[in-house]
Amino acid sequence: MFTGIITGIGEVIAVEPRAQGLARLTIACGYDPDSIGIGASIACSGVCLTVVARGKESNLGWFSVDAAAETLRLTTVGSWRRGTRINLERALKIGDELGGHMTAGHADGLAGVVTREDLTDMARFTLRAPQALTRFIAAKGSVALDGVSLTVNDVADPTFSVLIIPHTLKVTTLGQLAAGDAVNLEVDLMARYLARLVEHP
Repeated sequence: MFTGIITGIGEVIAVEPRAQGLARLTIACGYDPDSIGIGASIACSGVCLTVVARGKESNLGWFSVDAAAETLRLTTVGSWRRGTRINLERALKIGDELGGHMTAGHADGLAGVVTREDLTDMARFTLRAPQALTRFIAAKGSVALDGVSLTVNDVADPTFSVLIIPHTLKVTTLGQLAAGDAVNLEVDLMARYLARLVEHP
């Protein structure tokens, strides 16, 4: 589990195609590699991936993950190349601060940036969600975009908007976003389970 509070920016330094549609990605990071266990979960721009190798080269820490064919097809992971910058969050441990909202790192789909409006103290993004996910997005509710926990400002199906403060723009990859870009979208877990209960009481 994660909270959508980004703890580092990683950079893809290698993408290696594997058998059966898999890809192994190696990501440079600021984490101490000795603190990363093999088999640990790290949310990479909102996609929970399992560490299969880690190390240090020229004082730079790195870890490798395997992405399955479905992950490559349904998320932005399939478009990552050497030099791609991604948001990183390590899995929660008992006693960690719960800062954002509970997320699973299971991206539900892709949201497209429709507009970006840079304001005096923040930026407003309007995004288009897949039609099947719009019912889970509500004003003042939560979403995770590329792993970043955000509060929904307005909803006008199939679009919704978020306001992003300068700190978040600076310490995550959201500051690089422009109209036409795609981001990994995870809807609120509570909304998803509530909808399931209503549909199948």
